Amino acid sequence: MKRFLLKGVIKDKGRSLLPIIVVATGTMLTVVMYSWLTGIMGDSIRMNANFNTGELKVMTKAYAADAEQFPNDLAILNADTLLVELKEFEPEVDWVKRIRFGALADFPDANGETRGQAPAVGWAIDLFNEESKESARFNLQESIVQGVMPVNTGEVLISDELARRFEVKPGESFTLFGSTMDGGFAFYNLTVSGTLLFGATGLDRGAIVMDISDAQKAFGMEGACSEILGFLPYTYFNSDKAEAIKTIYNQSVDARQSEDEFAPVMITLRDQAGMAEMVEYTDFVSRIMVFIFVSAMAIVLWNGGLLGGLRRYGEFGIRLAMGESKGHIYRTLLFEALLIGTIGSIVGTVIGFLIVLYLNIHGVDMSGMMQNSTMVMPTVVRTAITPTTYYIGFIPGIFSMILGNALAGVGIYKRETARLFNELEV
Repeated sequence: MKRFLLKGVIKDKGRSLLPIIVVATGTMLTVVMYSWLTGIMGDSIRMNANFNTGELKVMTKAYAADAEQFPNDLAILNADTLLVELKEFEPEVDWVKRIRFGALADFPDANGETRGQAPAVGWAIDLFNEESKESARFNLQESIVQGVMPVNTGEVLISDELARRFEVKPGESFTLFGSTMDGGFAFYNLTVSGTLLFGATGLDRGAIVMDISDAQKAFGMEGACSEILGFLPYTYFNSDKAEAIKTIYNQSVDARQSEDEFAPVMITLRDQAGMAEMVEYTDFVSRIMVFIFVSAMAIVLWNGGLLGGLRRYGEFGIRLAMGESKGHIYRTLLFEALLIGTIGSIVGTVIGFLIVLYLNIHGVDMSGMMQNSTMVMPTVVRTAITPTTYYIGFIPGIFSMILGNALAGVGIYKRETARLFNELEV
């Protein structure tokens, strides 16, 4: 009987084609919308992790207390040794050294006199190691407006806004004024190799990116670093895994150096200023919007199933008149709805996945809408492909179709056999 119903659904296009198209369209939109929202929210958190927080961060206890002020006098001293220990402790995590600093950039004129000065916020990362993923995390190659990537020591990248303000061109030099790790004055000459445009006002106002070896020389931090960041081998932040790693590491350190203020301490992305709220907010907004959209599509498909059942009112009457039981008609109606919902959901999910895959690879350039944004957000938005992508469309596609037909089919039990001939005008 089930095979007979399947053949009927496939061959009777007049009865099944339109419902399948409706289900497929709703399923496709559900898949694309879910992946789009998940991608936007996930990319925002990932970009913050790449620039500032990492998914895991190791600092000294003293540095952690005032981390927002970049207190490099409280930095990690034997950074290379600690980096090796971390890689042995959790080899799946990509551990990287970084130096964060605030300084004053002094740009000279043709005579060597000060042309202008501006405050700058800097990132010192591993630029020259071919195995390093730091350049990709900062999206440096794609963000360069003028010039090229640094290839020699003493070469840095500065924000394009800063360069335009003081008419600085690639190849020109400037002096960075700051303080050393020991509290002394630091003066270091650097060469601009290129200018950057990240697309976020907070970053583009006065950013400097240099190799960590230059920062160590400039600020007297040989062998030291401000913090060591860890990145999990997942596309998006895995809070449970990060918390587990943090707990185990901090327990092992406390057992050995519980009273030492320069002992390393590990925190996760959620532990840092505002990030827990941001993670919870993005999860909440994503779930609410997906729920609203899935519910809306469910109502549309529900109505589609309801109308489809009502259109077959006459058919049901004839089948009752021929002696078919009401229960059997109702069960076949629900099974046909299941078949149509399944076929439409599969077609819609496949089409939706292809659209999601294309947007995931190529992305959508939103830079024109984010020119005055103060948030750290990606300018190219991509969809996210998660396990939920493969089944989210089946929820409205199958459930709503069955529910609509189930409600429409209730009328079968209200039909009176004695009145069928009058209803059918026989």
